[in-house]
Amino acid sequence: MQTEKVVDYIVNWLKDYATKAGVNGFVVGVSGGIDSAVTSTLCAKTGMKVLVVEMPIHQAKSHVSRAHEHIAQLKNRFDNVSDTRADLTPVFEEFKTEVLLEGDEAIVDMALANTRARLRMTTLYYYAGLYKLLVAGTGNKVEDFGVGFYTKYGDGGVDLSPIADLMKSEVYRLGEQLQVPDSIMNAAPSDGLFGDTRSDEDQIGASYPELEWAMKMDDKRKTESDFEGRERTVFKIYKRFNNANKHKMIPIPVCDIPNNFR
Repeated sequence: MQTEKVVDYIVNWLKDYATKAGVNGFVVGVSGGIDSAVTSTLCAKTGMKVLVVEMPIHQAKSHVSRAHEHIAQLKNRFDNVSDTRADLTPVFEEFKTEVLLEGDEAIVDMALANTRARLRMTTLYYYAGLYKLLVAGTGNKVEDFGVGFYTKYGDGGVDLSPIADLMKSEVYRLGEQLQVPDSIMNAAPSDGLFGDTRSDEDQIGASYPELEWAMKMDDKRKTESDFEGRERTVFKIYKRFNNANKHKMIPIPVCDIPNNFR
């Protein structure tokens, strides 16, 4: 991949889209991870207004420190970048007092994790409306179109997706080109939705390089029976997530009323 050309292409695409939309720039949620670091830096390179928002909800200290480091260096490099912090922990805790927390513990935990993402989406759109900005998504191709590893109407609720055609490995290559801090480049990818340091691999059961391989094999119409050992396990994991999360990756189903009923 020609990283410099890809960076320039995405930056021009962002600027062109925002200009045609008649907005002032972009708002990006910064988590301390590689995807949000690359996305916010790409937005900053447009020269348009960029607001980066930190939105902790019982966040692990390592995630917070990486987010702070990235925000500081981004503001130092780009005069068009500003930041704000919205501590959503009290909001999240108040929400929990108003809903039922009954049933299977794992199911409740997952529902609450998705609620965190949706609270953050609401916050980003508040600032987008306040300053006439577009919400820039931070999902990569493996997450958005492979395993569906994001929250519907949470981190999946965005106005445009600058890195969604890039594999995770390609995002890291852009990170090097964009001078993303080493602490983020070397950190294990994590969605940070559970208030601890569990990684994406811990949740999915496969690493991003493995998922990229499985995604490519699926594109080649391979099936589980084509593989053995770890490859079969990884491909099975990929297909399970891909099938379960199809509803996130396709347009919302519309019930088309037959003309003869009108």
